[in-house]
Amino acid sequence: GVEEGLGHYVYSGEKNHVLAGIGIFTVIFGIPWYLMNQGSNRRSHQDYMEKADKARKARLSSSSSSDK
Repeated sequence: GVEEGLGHYVYSGEKNHVLAGIGIFTVIFGIPWYLMNQGSNRRSHQDYMEKADKARKARLSSSSSSDK
């Protein structure tokens, strides 16, 4: 059936497909990460993490206090 075909496609040992998938993922996730680290270095990343942490804590506290 269809799953058999997919399984054969995935596990047929075709390195090209695997490498293409890895390459695509590397490009999609690598470029923004690379640009972030390049452009502004670690300080702004620290700020971003702190902001994200604060936002998460605020959301958690507000959601737990506004329980109906």
